[in-house]
Amino acid sequence: MKKFEDLFIELKEKVINKDANSGTVKAIENGKHSIGKKIIEEAGEVWMAARYEGREKTAEEISQLLYHIQVMMIACDLELEDVYKYL
Repeated sequence: MKKFEDLFIELKEKVINKDANSGTVKAIENGKHSIGKKIIEEAGEVWMAARYEGREKTAEEISQLLYHIQVMMIACDLELEDVYKYL
């Protein structure tokens, strides 16, 4: 099981190393617009899962949304601390 901070470090390393097999690297290369569309899609799936599909599916969809949020953070050159200061 990964923690939020650990995942962020892992994703940043993949981007820094330009891991050719990484979906994260491909997402960064596709740009912020594409990442943003994915965030909107995942947010909708969270809502639908919460409304109709129960706890387990909701947790799964939230994990995917958090992943795409982290990808956007990397694309925008943000660190976790940049976001944490607003929590």
